[in-house]
Amino acid sequence: MTTPKNVAVSTATLKITQIKSTIGGKQNQKDTLRSLGLRHIGATTVRTADAVTVGMINTVPHLVKVEEAN
Repeated sequence: MTTPKNVAVSTATLKITQIKSTIGGKQNQKDTLRSLGLRHIGATTVRTADAVTVGMINTVPHLVKVEEAN
């Protein structure tokens, strides 16, 4: 399952998992994943769906999987 192209801002909590490598990727994509707290494939972080987080997710939708956390 991949991430929908546009995640919306809400009060939900998102579970973000890196599913692809940044090797060969653009520097801004590598920086975005690092800012999300993702360092390697399989790494997971939980964040709120605020405007900053949603913007970062929409920058690298092909590299991450986003699920709503409980």
